[in-house]
Amino acid sequence: MDINDSVALVTGANRGLGRAIAQRLLERGARKVYATARRPETVDLTGVEVLALDITDPASVSAAAAAAPDVSLLVNNAGIQTGADLVAGSQDAVRRELETNMFGHLGMIREFAPTLATNGGGAIVNVLSAMSWFGAKGAGAYHLTKAAAWAMSNSVRLELAAQNTLVTAVHLGLADTDMAAGWQVDKIAPSDLADAALDGVESGSAEVLADRWSRDVKSRLPLTPEEFNAAMDRALAALTAA
Repeated sequence: MDINDSVALVTGANRGLGRAIAQRLLERGARKVYATARRPETVDLTGVEVLALDITDPASVSAAAAAAPDVSLLVNNAGIQTGADLVAGSQDAVRRELETNMFGHLGMIREFAPTLATNGGGAIVNVLSAMSWFGAKGAGAYHLTKAAAWAMSNSVRLELAAQNTLVTAVHLGLADTDMAAGWQVDKIAPSDLADAALDGVESGSAEVLADRWSRDVKSRLPLTPEEFNAAMDRALAALTAA
């Protein structure tokens, strides 16, 4: 689909990747951009239509769908990271991440799928992570939720093909946002991630590997678990030592 003249809705558009995606949509000719956030007063972009949205609240999701019946591109970006491990960490934290990073995205897709069908099919972008494919200490919950969201993306892509809706899963390592502020390593610029995601939509891509880190991790998936984990240990050590 063409970004030019599209009508997009971006979740978590008040900062970071969501804000960058909303801004690039405007710059690339989107006719309308719904910029959503749990606290709509924190959205500071000009030219967007601001909506309140909590993707973990079904009533809020339904209200957003009712307020945006012209959407042709849904960008599922909103997410959280609690730092919880799966065994020793807070199970409530694990559940919060799942409710946001997987069930929240799925709820948006279920609510907006009929809208997209009515408007010709359109596209869905799910902002995922290279951590869809590997875990790390302090990020067990995050890995679980991104892996689940990747599987969900692959399934809904098949289910929505008949209504001509593209589902694009976008993977990246670290972006230069608040969430990664503590990491002094190379990070993809939010604007570059936004362009990679939107280029993927325009080319009809099911998957976008937005940076070298995500491409390297994906390339290791044919390895055995032992080989994969050893390779990831080396890669993480090199990343933190750089």
